[in-house]
Amino acid sequence: MILQRWWNLLLMRGSQSGMTETEFLEEELKAWLVSKKLLWIRTGAAYYRQHLDIDRKERKVIGEGGRKVTLHTLPNNRIAYNRFAKLVDQKVNYLLAKSFEVKTDDGHYGELLDGIFDQAFRRRMRLVGQDALTGGIGYLMPYVTADGLHFKRISPAQILPFWADEEHETLDAFLRLYQVSTYEGKQPKIVHKAEYYTADGVKYYIWENNQLRPDVERKSGSLLTVDAQPMNWERVPLVAFKYNAEELPLIRRVKGLQDALNTLISNFADVMCEDVRNTILVIKNYDGTDLSEFRRNLAVYGAVKVRTREGIQGGVETLTIEVNSQNYETIIKLLNKAIIDCGNGFDARDDRMSNNPNQMNISSIYSDIDIDTNNIEMEFQASLEQLMWFVNTYLGINGETAGDVEFIFNRDTPVNESEVITNCRNSEGVISKETIIANHPWVKDTAEELKRLQAEQQEELGLDYAMRGQEPQGGGVDDE
Repeated sequence: MILQRWWNLLLMRGSQSGMTETEFLEEELKAWLVSKKLLWIRTGAAYYRQHLDIDRKERKVIGEGGRKVTLHTLPNNRIAYNRFAKLVDQKVNYLLAKSFEVKTDDGHYGELLDGIFDQAFRRRMRLVGQDALTGGIGYLMPYVTADGLHFKRISPAQILPFWADEEHETLDAFLRLYQVSTYEGKQPKIVHKAEYYTADGVKYYIWENNQLRPDVERKSGSLLTVDAQPMNWERVPLVAFKYNAEELPLIRRVKGLQDALNTLISNFADVMCEDVRNTILVIKNYDGTDLSEFRRNLAVYGAVKVRTREGIQGGVETLTIEVNSQNYETIIKLLNKAIIDCGNGFDARDDRMSNNPNQMNISSIYSDIDIDTNNIEMEFQASLEQLMWFVNTYLGINGETAGDVEFIFNRDTPVNESEVITNCRNSEGVISKETIIANHPWVKDTAEELKRLQAEQQEELGLDYAMRGQEPQGGGVDDE
């Protein structure tokens, strides 16, 4: 617990240190800003945004005194073949691109949930999934306005959490550190603001020179205002969505492979870009003064003057190294495959996807990403359960009654539609209609489709009775 961590820190500094809560937060924040965990969070976000280590590549040689010096005259390609970003997009879209279903048997409760889990929230959930993959964890913070309950997505690089347990399931508090662009006179300035949240409220600070000082522009206090009365949640207002139980980002699995792939492709491009004007030249009886003049004449005129002296024929020859492109191609393919395997992705160009593949082949290709997204879905289901506590608490404040709810994720998996539809038809009479409809490839909303089917049955029944001049006696086919 946070109090236990505070107490341990006090013991290390001495019982007479008189450490305050603010001093404790300062020490924790300084350690967090230089931690490896934050470094990996920032690395994952940077790689996804196309800022990779290959951007800093230089061509260097051993110079005087054994020191490496950069050569600016040689080709220096910096090619970022970003397979990591593709892996992130694959997983996020596979699990969250299609709208998830919020299933409940209470119609009124379902309408209330539809107002909260609108399209803006679903889009936000997709971005939280992206944060979870790039940083190992993503966050949503509940807040209330005059329009109702909302959830704010917060970057994991901004959050220093204080967990109450080793499993990181319950929060004692959290500190948010973020930047705000402002002006000091006419000069632009970056201000680092900090917010410390507990179940008792929030405190606002300015982070400057490794110290926290109160933010005089904002008033610390409660988190909610209901009927003009300040209130707080009974829990810390933050919901964590994890990529895995260890909160390890995807970049930790594939960074070495991704860097090797970029380096290999860039080096291959460097070799291919070298020509007679920037490769190694052997000069015999050059009719000039120095090598710089030789290079300049070659670059400007495309020619140099040589002469025969003391019976030795003048000339210019090149030392060339044969580059076997097949070696590069083989290694690039191996690195690509290794990134897909280690990142639990899939190759959409797999040979098994050609020539109308059957469902077994499709399932085989997607088996790795299925395993990974099963784990993500399990973590997200637990997080959504915590999120529902805030939803139900808010509805309870407004006099509404909560009910049971289930979240169903619809994965974006390619299917052989004709094969699946045939299986659905063959399952009639064996399993329920609802199960068959839920697994039909053309159905997006099971509940809505059931309503449409029931309406069609009612209409057909009414027409049948009308043709026979009778009144319908029941509510439909399903009333038997």
